Amino acid sequence: MNEFMMGTQVQRIHSFLEEVIIQLEEYLNSVTIHTLLKEKPGDRVYYEGLFSNLRRLVVYCEEGLDASASVLQHDSFKMDIAEKVLYKIYHKCIIQYYSPRYNLWFEDLRISYPEESVIRFRQEPPDCFAELLRNVEGDFHGAREDLAEFETEYRHRRLSSKG
Repeated sequence: MNEFMMGTQVQRIHSFLEEVIIQLEEYLNSVTIHTLLKEKPGDRVYYEGLFSNLRRLVVYCEEGLDASASVLQHDSFKMDIAEKVLYKIYHKCIIQYYSPRYNLWFEDLRISYPEESVIRFRQEPPDCFAELLRNVEGDFHGAREDLAEFETEYRHRRLSSKG
């Protein structure tokens, strides 16, 4: 990948992170455990875990946003730094979305209909939480598609250079 293409990739991922952070933070700033329990009485510990995973995801996305902004603001574009940043964003943000800590939700790879969410929950969450994940799912899917091929090539190059 040349510098122009890499710069474009970093810019697209930077924009993705900005948009997703806004949606996730808006949710976290307006919804509480009590809101969830009122909407759907259920397992408080499970709901707390959902919030914990969401907060973790926001932190990873904010770190990725800061790192991508730093790459974009440099006077001279640093390919090696841009590659490391995208690699970390893929592994921390994208993977965390599809397979979060504690496995409170997961990606169901058997889903074949594009309009159906691939996210499945271990317990049924309140509708507002499931809707949030559905709302950002397309963004995460697009970012994963953007980064998956890059990640594979980058990992292969790293392993080849070590061997």
